[in-house]
Amino acid sequence: MQDLSGETLDWQLVVDAEADGGRLDAVLAKAFPVYSRNRIKDLIVAGAVSINGQTATVPNTKLKLGQELLLVAPEPVEAEPQPEDIPLDILYEDDALIVIDKPVGMVVHPAPGSLDGTLVNALLFHCGDSLAGIGGVKRPGIVHRLDKDTSGVMVAAKTERAHKHLAAQFADHGRTGPLHRLYIAYVWGRTEQGRGTITLPLGRDANTRMKQAVRKDGREAITHFAVDSRHGAEGWDITRVQCILETGRTHQIRVHMQYIGHPLVGDTLYAPGFATKVVKLPDAVRAAVEGLGRQALHAAELGFEHPLTGEEMMFESPLPDDLAALEEALEPYDLARPGR
Repeated sequence: MQDLSGETLDWQLVVDAEADGGRLDAVLAKAFPVYSRNRIKDLIVAGAVSINGQTATVPNTKLKLGQELLLVAPEPVEAEPQPEDIPLDILYEDDALIVIDKPVGMVVHPAPGSLDGTLVNALLFHCGDSLAGIGGVKRPGIVHRLDKDTSGVMVAAKTERAHKHLAAQFADHGRTGPLHRLYIAYVWGRTEQGRGTITLPLGRDANTRMKQAVRKDGREAITHFAVDSRHGAEGWDITRVQCILETGRTHQIRVHMQYIGHPLVGDTLYAPGFATKVVKLPDAVRAAVEGLGRQALHAAELGFEHPLTGEEMMFESPLPDDLAALEEALEPYDLARPGR
C-alpha cells in the first residue's frame, strides 16, 4: 500500500476472517480510511476495483475469505475552476491543510454569478502541486463556508485524508471533539439576556430562494450567544455578541438573531426595516454603519484537531477595518459606563 502523495494509487487487500462475508464497499472503506465511503462506492461503480482479477462494479458484493482485492484509484484530474493569482492572508499551512483569513467580498466556491475570483480559485493557484486530490480531483477540500460578506478564519484541506477528518469534525459540530467556531456580531437592540441558546430549525424561505427561514420542517440549528458589550443612547441600541455555532446552517446566525428581534447591523437581506434606525445614530456611528455595506458578522475564532497529528489547533482573526471602525465609533456610548 502506498501513500496518496505518491504517483502510484494501487491499493491491495486480502480478505481475512474479519472481512469475510462483509460488503465490498464497507470493507474497502474500513481498510483504506483515506477514502470516504461514498468515494469508494463511486470507484467501484467506475470499475476501479477487482476481486481475484475480475472487475467488481457492485458496491454491496459479499466477500469471501482469501479473496484478493485491488483498488486502482485514478490520478486526480484537473479541477474545472481555474487557478487565479489572488492574494491570501494565510494564518497557517502544511502538507495537509491551509488556514486563511477570508476578506469581505470573497465568495468561497465558484457558482453562477461568481465563476472566478473565489477562494477556491485562489487556493488552486497558491497550493498548486501540493493538492493531492480530493474525490479524484485536484482541488482544495472546502469543509465549511462563510457568506461572501462575512469575514474571518477558514480552513481547507489539501488531501483526501485531511478532508475526510475535518469534514467529520464539522459534521459533529464540536459535540464530542475540539471543534470550536466563534463569531462576533453587532445586532440591533438590547438583548433581554446576557447569554442564551437559540434552537430553531432552518430551511429555505418559501417566498424568497435567497433567504433562509425558521421552519418546522427545517434542519436542526443551534446557536449559543453571549453579550460582549452594549452601546446606545436615546432612540437606539447596538449590542456586540459572541455567537458559537453548534450546527452550521446557511445564514444561521443572521436568521436566528433576526427571529429573536435582534437582526445584524447592516444586514439588508434579513433586516431591511431597520435601515430607518440608522438616521437616529450619532454621526460617527452612522458613518461607520453606512460604511459597512454588509452584515456586521466576523468569524473570529476557529479551533479543530489536526487530521494527521491529532494536535488541537486554535486560530484567531482580528476585526477587519470596517468592524474595527464601528467598534471605535461605539466606544463612547458603552452602556456599562457609570451613568448609563
